[in-house]
Amino acid sequence: MPCLNLSTNVNLEGVDTSSILSEATSIVSKLIGKPEAYVMVVLKGSVPISFGGTEQPAAYGELVSIGGLSPDVNKKLSAAIANILETKLSVPKSRYFLKFYDTKANQTQEFARCLHALHQN
Repeated sequence: MPCLNLSTNVNLEGVDTSSILSEATSIVSKLIGKPEAYVMVVLKGSVPISFGGTEQPAAYGELVSIGGLSPDVNKKLSAAIANILETKLSVPKSRYFLKFYDTKANQTQEFARCLHALHQN
């Protein structure tokens, strides 16, 4: 399941977050080649972020996927997400960073088992 986790210092009050979530879901699904039903997008606003020594609008993201990532795909994803952040949240493309994790299925299953065990206590 691909998961895009976005954090920004922009206040999301009054922002149409549904359109951001749906657009990001669609882009991740299309570019990674996974069904939208398996894509998760998390958007957090009002997160204290300093980028380049200022607290002007900025964003940080992490994308985790089991396969589907490559240098070419990552470049397209980064550009597409940057476009969403710029048009919907006024975060300049130069004040955004996206980190990619291409993980193995067995690592994710192990993590899920650990989480399940924690919730059983």
